[in-house]
Amino acid sequence: MSQLALLGGSKTIPFEHNDMFKWPIVNKAMEDAALQVLRDGNMSGTDITRKFEKAYCAWTGHQNALGFCNGTAALLAAMYGVGVGAGDEIICPSITYWASDVQAIALGAAVVFADIDPVTLCIDPKDIEKRITKRTKAIMVVHYLGYPADMDEIMAIARKHGLKVIEDTSHAHGALYKGRQVGTIGDVEATSMMAGKSLAIGEGGMLATNDRDIYERAILLAHYERSGDLTIPEYIRISGLPLMGMKGRMHQISSAVGIEQLKKYPAEMTEIDKAMNYFWDGIEDLPGLYSHRPPKDSGSTKGGWYACRGIYKKEEIGLPLNVFCDALTAEGLQGISPGCNNALHRHPLFFDVDVFHAGKPSVEVFRTPEDRPLRELSADLPVSEGIQDRVFSLPWFKHFRKDLLDLYIAAVRKVVENRSELAHLPEKKNPGAWMLSRRR
Repeated sequence: MSQLALLGGSKTIPFEHNDMFKWPIVNKAMEDAALQVLRDGNMSGTDITRKFEKAYCAWTGHQNALGFCNGTAALLAAMYGVGVGAGDEIICPSITYWASDVQAIALGAAVVFADIDPVTLCIDPKDIEKRITKRTKAIMVVHYLGYPADMDEIMAIARKHGLKVIEDTSHAHGALYKGRQVGTIGDVEATSMMAGKSLAIGEGGMLATNDRDIYERAILLAHYERSGDLTIPEYIRISGLPLMGMKGRMHQISSAVGIEQLKKYPAEMTEIDKAMNYFWDGIEDLPGLYSHRPPKDSGSTKGGWYACRGIYKKEEIGLPLNVFCDALTAEGLQGISPGCNNALHRHPLFFDVDVFHAGKPSVEVFRTPEDRPLRELSADLPVSEGIQDRVFSLPWFKHFRKDLLDLYIAAVRKVVENRSELAHLPEKKNPGAWMLSRRR
């Protein structure tokens, strides 16, 4: 009988170890802070949120930060803040969570999709310029799965063409790009801090920028109660009501939790980074498996390693990805599955759907026959089209526990070294999903 568990052998990891993955790690300070907000009846104010914003700025180095009810709202405000409006286009990677770009439609803008780099899985700078038109307003950079995008190249392209750069750091809290914290390089950062993220505060988002104009436009969009913070005369004149009838402020329980979470997150991030790198160091010599992490001497890091993935090359390992993942799961590994976010350029919302009952696709309302068709602008994305069979999810270790990490390494090595026994199992194509898997 085969030693592989998928074929009836014994598991490499025969016991439960859910505490290795439980997140966030809740301490008494977080509990006390949340309870105090409830006891004070202070859920809907802004005083605690302002303290959290100041703490966030102290951590990142930004001059301005604005708390939002969620990351989706923060990203919408970032688009509005840089001036995205009716008839404009933003360029965004096709492989990302939908909240990186769908909100552009609410502003009357359209999304043009670019391909991703096969190593970083972030937007490929080499693919951006051919997507730029006279309508392009901004580039949405997603530091996907915690890997910092190539910001030097992206910023050079943006400045050459007079475009704004929005950094979606929802996957990369605390990550470094060549020694600089992601989110501090573009014109504005927007991020999610929902419970599954590496910097988790419950449900919330943050916009941060050194550009006062962007910051005050974000206030005008969804923070009517902060009109007293406005300094630009044009904006003071039109303040008092949210310009699009939106209310985006952060719930103060989330703010209170965020203040305490931010105090301990750097240490947690360091331990996660140590565990994840130890795991990858133990398996990266195996054929067909490549870590999704920056080179060690690059000055770049992955922060909290949110939704970590590995790169898989079937042509080297000779095993279908779905079979490889099933074999690892059978050995007792948690958090293993093929694929990642589905390619957004496949979804009809961005080309065909009449959201506003305008009698035509909503993205076409402000376009003219002279404009290049959106399908043409978002065509030819081979890496995005094939990515589902080339990446797999990994366990997201929250602690450095060498004995357990060694078992995980042994399990992967066991599957790879005995892969010939699995050659008869059928290959299944992974269709992907619009959201990242919730499996741990």
